[in-house]
Amino acid sequence: MNKGFLIAGTHSGSGKTTITLSILAALKRRGLNVQPFKVGPDYIDPGLHGLVAGSTSRNLDLKMCSPEYVKNLFFRLSCKADISVIEGVMGLFDGGISSSASLAKVLHIPVVLIINSRSMAESAAAVLKGFAEFDNKLYISAVIFNMTGSERHIELIKGALSGNSGIKTVGFIPREETINIPERHLGLHTSEENPITEEMQDRLADIAEKYMDIDFLCKMAFEGFEELPGKEPACIEPKTTIAVAKDRAFCFYYHDNIDILRRQGANIVYFSPLQDEEVPKGVGGLYFGGGYPELYAESLSQNKGMLKSVKEFVDSGGAVYGECGGFMYLTEGLKTMENRYFPMVGVYPVKAEMSKRRVRLGYREIELTEDCVIGKNGDILKGHEFHYSTVSEMPGHVSPVYKSEYPVQGYKIKNCLASYVHLHFGSNERALRCFIEKSGMQ
Repeated sequence: MNKGFLIAGTHSGSGKTTITLSILAALKRRGLNVQPFKVGPDYIDPGLHGLVAGSTSRNLDLKMCSPEYVKNLFFRLSCKADISVIEGVMGLFDGGISSSASLAKVLHIPVVLIINSRSMAESAAAVLKGFAEFDNKLYISAVIFNMTGSERHIELIKGALSGNSGIKTVGFIPREETINIPERHLGLHTSEENPITEEMQDRLADIAEKYMDIDFLCKMAFEGFEELPGKEPACIEPKTTIAVAKDRAFCFYYHDNIDILRRQGANIVYFSPLQDEEVPKGVGGLYFGGGYPELYAESLSQNKGMLKSVKEFVDSGGAVYGECGGFMYLTEGLKTMENRYFPMVGVYPVKAEMSKRRVRLGYREIELTEDCVIGKNGDILKGHEFHYSTVSEMPGHVSPVYKSEYPVQGYKIKNCLASYVHLHFGSNERALRCFIEKSGMQ
């Protein structure tokens, strides 16, 4: 029951993203309509997928969303494409229910394993054997050896593979063919910064065609395929308009969140806190996602018209939701890693400050203790937290509205809610009707 495959690594840093992008580029060059996916809560890799494949990549996450939600999303979108490619997360088995292996089993999809063979030869075959036998419910169909050296190196690996029957070797990628995508503290550069030029895309496709068996991967994707069209979710007629901040500073969104808001009755428009002078006219709600406000702090701070417009929108009772970078933007100001301070919107009477070390990382489950823009008292939502900043202590008169076993909090001022947690609305779609309702009150 598959129409694609999952690309997994033995560990983080094995080359999953570059190899995934290479395969996407090659499939697109062949004229195929490719649907990319990413295992886990990552924002940056799906953006890069979209640049190369020309179609929106989606997150598949069994920790934040139910198996039913994930399966429906996968099959619904896969059936509209010629082939689907899923990029895994960390090592194949890392993460328990949120692992690439767990997802592959839920979707009944074959795995292409990537082994970084730098600094080993015959041992690479032993690694493959171990991964293949670790879970007999998982179907590892193919393997790619990355970072290979000389022809002698490749021959040593091939010679040790004789006992790994049933797993097709579909590629040996030389280490000199590695393509480096610029990185920073939260990962690779985002798609909004266009880090993959057309020339790089051509080179990625060339690498895939030269060193990988793309024909086999295409054939493998359809072995035992059974058409399982996902159920199209019901949609409510638009009742209000929600403006989503979208530019280089605010670019971390689960695309599903936007779709869910639309299904619940929101007309979505986009605006740029960097470039626009004020929030769009006639909107009932604002959504500030995460991103890199610290990199554009000076420009954000200099856009006084936008800062004033957002503050007035909150003061007037407008519905506003901000997460992580959006939370930082809604504070009094932001101190960067270079120790420069820039005033921001000023809704929350605290200051944000960047750290050179990661502050928090991990999945989060929260229960609302008050009605707010993202749900009612008692509603439970799930998400993920990953940031390099902190905020000063929140004054007691600001309402904390999250209950969680984790040291996280969401803060409510009027109809504005902000937090460091990136929530996946697919964890509780019904709760998001509150955002629509409160947006319609404007």
